[in-house]
Amino acid sequence: MAKLYFHYSTMNAGKSTLLLQASYNYNERGMQTYLLTANFDDRAGKGQIASRIGIAAEADTYSGDTDLMALISARLDAGPCACVLIDEAQWLSRDQVWQLARVVDDLDVPIMAYGLRVDFRGELFPGSAALLALADEMREVRTICHCGRKATMVIRVDAEGRALTEGAQVEVGGNDRYISLCRRHFRERIGDRVPPEAPV
Repeated sequence: MAKLYFHYSTMNAGKSTLLLQASYNYNERGMQTYLLTANFDDRAGKGQIASRIGIAAEADTYSGDTDLMALISARLDAGPCACVLIDEAQWLSRDQVWQLARVVDDLDVPIMAYGLRVDFRGELFPGSAALLALADEMREVRTICHCGRKATMVIRVDAEGRALTEGAQVEVGGNDRYISLCRRHFRERIGDRVPPEAPV
């Protein structure tokens, strides 16, 4: 029975690596997958899903007004597809997540969505909020803060490395713009917590 999966984390946890590995595993067993990513994320090139460790694959793209039910249905009409894998799922709209749920329920195709849970302000992305509500299974992809604790938050920094607390929710960037932190260090960087003084 098909399910809608949501693999979530903060930045640089290896979500794209896991997506590409899952697709490879299907392909190795002779099963086709369908890869999708956001059309405005061109860090690795248009229609590319790439990981920081150097692996990549071609993907179709979606925008905020793409009808994913229609897009995936057209792909299924073209031939068998064992699984749909979606990168940058935080940028999906609520309606698009419902479309994915309908694909799973009505077309019996599993969907694995990979994305961020919260933005640089500590707020849920609309796509992530909808996936947290509708996914059959959720899996946290873990990464660590510089202190060794689990990183659950992300900050956006300016050119001087200062944490930003305002701005557009969606701004594509990598290690030069975003840093994954535990909640304690997130709060320190945005000025919500004063770190204790080091012992003399």
